[in-house]
Amino acid sequence: MELTHFNEQGRARMVDISDKEITVREATAQTTVRMNPETLAKIKEGKIGKGDVLAVAQVAGIMAAKKTSDWIPMCHPLALTGINIAFTDNKADELYIEGTVKTKGKTGVEMEALTAVSAAALTVYDMCKALQKDMVIGPTQLMAKTGGKSGDYQR
Repeated sequence: MELTHFNEQGRARMVDISDKEITVREATAQTTVRMNPETLAKIKEGKIGKGDVLAVAQVAGIMAAKKTSDWIPMCHPLALTGINIAFTDNKADELYIEGTVKTKGKTGVEMEALTAVSAAALTVYDMCKALQKDMVIGPTQLMAKTGGKSGDYQR
């Protein structure tokens, strides 16, 4: 596979997407925040002193997806058409964060989905670190993507 983010001098470049087709694109990413069961219970009960952890993390994830190109150097600024962040807790000590990002454009939204769940997880950590500093974030991974030249992907 050819690496596309290098120019003829071997230096970094932003890929030219001018000739790519506009298609509907969607990507879903997921991460986990492992913590003590007591910390997760307090999050769910709304008993964290800084406020509603999941509401703030959800907004952080949405904002991060919209700003991905501001801090991932080779990402194109995209007009996102939809962002959804969801939280589940199937275990007493793990908060699962899933983010789905959509656009209609010339390049995919995998980085925006990964950025969204990462920012949401970091926000959970920030809001709960007074209770627990040894929370663990990850793995963070792309779960699925649709659209574009490379086709669909499902983990």
